[in-house]
Amino acid sequence: MHISARTDYAVRALLTLAAAGPGGTVTGQALAAEQQLPQKFLEAILADLRRSGLIRSRRGPVGGYSLARPATEIAVGDVVRAVDGPLAVVRGERPEQAVYAGAAEHLGALWVALRAAVRTVLDEVTLDQVLRGDLPAPVRHLLSEPGAWQSR
Repeated sequence: MHISARTDYAVRALLTLAAAGPGGTVTGQALAAEQQLPQKFLEAILADLRRSGLIRSRRGPVGGYSLARPATEIAVGDVVRAVDGPLAVVRGERPEQAVYAGAAEHLGALWVALRAAVRTVLDEVTLDQVLRGDLPAPVRHLLSEPGAWQSR
């Protein structure tokens, strides 16, 4: 699975907002500095997050960005979808729309299962859990599997 820079930056920015606490407001410049992100690119990502309803923006001397809902209610999957679209696509389509013939006839089922596995992690983990380092048991189990930390 490919995790784009947009997704990585978006999650990092939202974790910074979550760390600011409920109602905490952080400027785009401070978010970029905190996570060492390119500010112009981050501002475009913040616009996507605002349009998707994950953050609010406020203008003025005490302006900046804040979470639109508690960090306990924002799943990482919500963030991915907001900045990069569906969790799994096959040739630009949703996995259940991929149709194969012949020897590849059952490949579509594998792509649907892959999406379900990704959902199991990304939709079950909230920003609050990542911030606290308290991942759900199924995710901790995946991390403890042999080879989980090895690149292949």
